[in-house]
Amino acid sequence: MISVDYISISNEVSQKVCKLVTLLSPYLRRLQLLPPPLPLTIKEEEKVEMAGPSGKKEKVDKAGPSGGKKKKDVKKETGLGLSVKKDENFGEWYSEVCKHEMIEYYDISGCYILRPWSMAIWEIMQTFFDAEIKKMKVKNCYFPLFVSPGVLEKEKDHIEGFAPEVAWVTKSGKSDLEVPIAIRPTSETVMYPYYSKWIRGHRDLPLKLNQWCNVVRWEFSNPTPFIRSREFLWQEGHTAFATKEEADTEVLEILELYRRIYEEYLAVPVVKGMKSENEKFAGGLYTTSVEAFIPNTGRGVQGATSHCLGQNFAKMFEINFENEKGETEMVWQNSWAYSTRTIGVMIMTHGDDKGLILPPKVASVQVVVIPVPYKDANTQGIFDACTATVAALSEAGIRAEEDLRDNYSPGWKYSNWEMKGVPLRIEIGPRDLENDQVRTVRRDNGVKEDIPRGSLVEHVKELLEKIQANMYEVAKQKREACVEEIKTWDEFIVALNKKKLILAPWCDEEEVERDVKARTKGETGAAKTLCSPFEQPELPEGTLCFASGKPAKKWTYWGRSY
Repeated sequence: MISVDYISISNEVSQKVCKLVTLLSPYLRRLQLLPPPLPLTIKEEEKVEMAGPSGKKEKVDKAGPSGGKKKKDVKKETGLGLSVKKDENFGEWYSEVCKHEMIEYYDISGCYILRPWSMAIWEIMQTFFDAEIKKMKVKNCYFPLFVSPGVLEKEKDHIEGFAPEVAWVTKSGKSDLEVPIAIRPTSETVMYPYYSKWIRGHRDLPLKLNQWCNVVRWEFSNPTPFIRSREFLWQEGHTAFATKEEADTEVLEILELYRRIYEEYLAVPVVKGMKSENEKFAGGLYTTSVEAFIPNTGRGVQGATSHCLGQNFAKMFEINFENEKGETEMVWQNSWAYSTRTIGVMIMTHGDDKGLILPPKVASVQVVVIPVPYKDANTQGIFDACTATVAALSEAGIRAEEDLRDNYSPGWKYSNWEMKGVPLRIEIGPRDLENDQVRTVRRDNGVKEDIPRGSLVEHVKELLEKIQANMYEVAKQKREACVEEIKTWDEFIVALNKKKLILAPWCDEEEVERDVKARTKGETGAAKTLCSPFEQPELPEGTLCFASGKPAKKWTYWGRSY
């Protein structure tokens, strides 16, 4: 971060320094040395140069709250819209969509404010997941944010994977701490010393705890809202069992809940599978995951993970119990987590050139009702009909709001709510009032329909179900169109350059995977295994590994990833 003491220098020098910082600001932001630019106020000049995540500057028109001037390629009557298209500049597009009431950039790079529009999505997923794990007898708890270095470094294999990202507290006020304190990147080493204290005999098992909390990982590789941030929200479950069979069962039960979050709530298709030895959780026995794929960028996303830790941590932290025969045994442990990364995957999957598209199940507002008065129409009657419509929908359990603001035109409201991704819009105008009907407009495909008010509630419920299902099917078709099955190295390279999700026969050797990474390393990142799907296609006898030429043991998804 660059800091300038303007008081201690002359006005002339101050002006030169300010000009220099202004000129260099896009490049400083690209290097994460300055925060992103703050939103423009209505008193600032009409045209400014703004720098997006790529550092590229563009001339954009400022749009005020009443419509103002239009941005590039945006309808004049609304003054709203995105300045770039999803297919033309995905990074800029994603940043713009996120900034529209989902997040706010903070003055510490890589940290973001979650605004109510995104926090509501997290809370809806939290409500679902929390209820499901409680059915499994998992109990919520909370452990401290801080970790002593002695405990953190006790399990060296585990912490090695996190060491570069661990943030340390070294001062209290102006005084140096006698011993630096780490901020948790994950909580195995925080929790397990106490598991060894609480678990004594077989009657203390299973121990199943979960905490909803934040963690900090001081990443330096391209911080991205939701997808890769230095602080994020998640849940982390930590369980201990008497037998491996119990642990294995829970790993898959939790993974299925993660699949449901993505496919049933976020309408994002995922693949359930096993991570490779190179990609598994450091210090664990094996790792399972749900993997998503973003067609626009050709990158996979590790959506959530469920790990079997085996007895590695039990040995390190002496988590032993006395079995029914009076013999001492070590417990078998699992850990599992999903985070606010889920929201980023949803945005990337469903958003379009108008902005965000929210699946109805996670939208805090599922239906917005907008009055469309015209000239000498009965404006109050239209407003009353909007209010009554929202009341009827709300009583039926549908999350609905009316937008009765009189300082915005209906067109402006349409664009605003479209950018926010509300699944269904209801319009009520003079003709609708006269015919005792409303007009519905779907956000996912733009289909319009006139519906009698008498059957509105039932019809809206049905529409929301159709929107949810359609969003999943569209996303699944796009994902499946990107899957390419290959057999040879040449085919692999061609598919990789075409941004495909590659399914390839593999010998399952760590050295071969490391070699693939080394051979594909470039500016856009190296290829790696994403997961080996549980649902394996048939592997004909004699099939060879695409990379080594050795006998293949399984089919595995490969590609670049976030």
